Amino acid sequence: MKKYIYIIGCAAVMFSTVLTSCKKNFEEINTDPNSTEHALPQQLLAPALVNTLSANLSRNRNFNNELMQVTVDINDAEGKVFRYDYRSSWSDYLYTAWYSRLTDFKALYATATDTLTYNQSFQGISLICQSWVYSLITDTYGDVPYFKSNMAKDSAISYPPFDRQKDIYFDIFKQLEKANELLKANVSIPGGSDPVYGGNVGKWRKFGNSLYLRLLLRLSGKAEVADTCIKKIKEIVDVNTTQYPIMANNDESAILRWTGAGPLVSPLLNVREQDFRSPGVASFFIDHLAAWNDPRIDIPTYGANGYNRWALVPYSGMFKGVPSGYAPGENPQKMSYFNSYVSTLSAPSLMNDPMTGMILNYPEVCFILAEAAAKGWISGAADQYYNNGAMNSITQWVPKFTGPITTWLAAADIQWIESETLDQKMEKIHLQKYYALFLTDMQQWFEYRRTGHPVLPKGNGLKNNGIMPARMTYPVFVQSANPSNYKAAVAAQGADLISTQVWWQKP
Repeated sequence: MKKYIYIIGCAAVMFSTVLTSCKKNFEEINTDPNSTEHALPQQLLAPALVNTLSANLSRNRNFNNELMQVTVDINDAEGKVFRYDYRSSWSDYLYTAWYSRLTDFKALYATATDTLTYNQSFQGISLICQSWVYSLITDTYGDVPYFKSNMAKDSAISYPPFDRQKDIYFDIFKQLEKANELLKANVSIPGGSDPVYGGNVGKWRKFGNSLYLRLLLRLSGKAEVADTCIKKIKEIVDVNTTQYPIMANNDESAILRWTGAGPLVSPLLNVREQDFRSPGVASFFIDHLAAWNDPRIDIPTYGANGYNRWALVPYSGMFKGVPSGYAPGENPQKMSYFNSYVSTLSAPSLMNDPMTGMILNYPEVCFILAEAAAKGWISGAADQYYNNGAMNSITQWVPKFTGPITTWLAAADIQWIESETLDQKMEKIHLQKYYALFLTDMQQWFEYRRTGHPVLPKGNGLKNNGIMPARMTYPVFVQSANPSNYKAAVAAQGADLISTQVWWQKP
């Protein structure tokens, strides 16, 4: 018996020794030396951008393009967007996608402010991206959760209140000011982490200030804030240009170029080929390009292997479109359409074009400046901004085009004429801007709602009294998941209908 007690005692001492040894340096020996327990800012930026643009491109293709007469999904069924026949199910996807991405961009900011991973540039980039996404949300829905959104994890705020669009916009302006200051220090970031500018912090700063111009212009027609916005536009463009650098050429456009490597694969490749080429191109979109002999669809001169850059397929040797808004039973024939991806790559397609990741491009900035100059808000000649915008809108897609742009515009009968009325000038600016905004999320729709330009023909089958929808309705799940705050938002903004204007649209 004594022998057994001795053996058990020895075993207990040995186990205790082993246990002590196992505890010693436990964290050190169980930590992967090739990784980190903290997420790094450079790991967060690219996925957030890719996922945001995936959502943007999806709804650009099947919502914005249908409303703005780029395409017509030919069908007599109900719920067709090109007839302004809106179904509530359209509301959920973007709302969910954008707020999810805001969580990612806020995580980027939090990580970039952490002591171990502190980086001013990533902070500034995060604020720009948050401002961009929040502007998309409020321009689409109106009053939305802002100040207390995306706080469920850290602050247990699962039912955020809806904030007024005016308050949202002016806080966005504060965030863009802060981002501009943060990026001024030009702290380096890894180039491989940045699929937009390859780590060029100076270009991010220019993008942030160009976004600032876009949003200031959007509010410039709202009487109660017009003077403030116009004054700030002038400060950025004329008075304090060193403090507020903006885009100056196409190379500075904010475009996520799809390389096809890793995560940088165009989301349009997820669309079935037959579905991608199913909608016909709308007459409004294609007729202007054909009449102008636009280089973006000029096959013999600029096309690679006989095809044009926008991959438009002609009909019987000509570019012809389908009238939008037609009434059920009119049965128009599909003509030109956007070519789908083919595995042999014998023909180009927007499905795999690296340029479709549009965020904000330089031609848009040119047309912002053209409008501001035409209205007398800034110095500089409006015609020069207009010509520059038209030229860069083309060369962004067709670098071989050399102009001169004034000759091309005159031949197309869309040259700048100083003696024309402001409304005529606005029509010219916004017709060209319409093409510059091609593939840029919902910006064509936003700008049309702001200005009424370019003038779109109206078919006999339009719903909503033939009036362009002013917003998306709130998702159904918001009504049930956050009912009190939803009701308060509707009481403040107006009925939850597509005809209810958002704040900046109202007189």
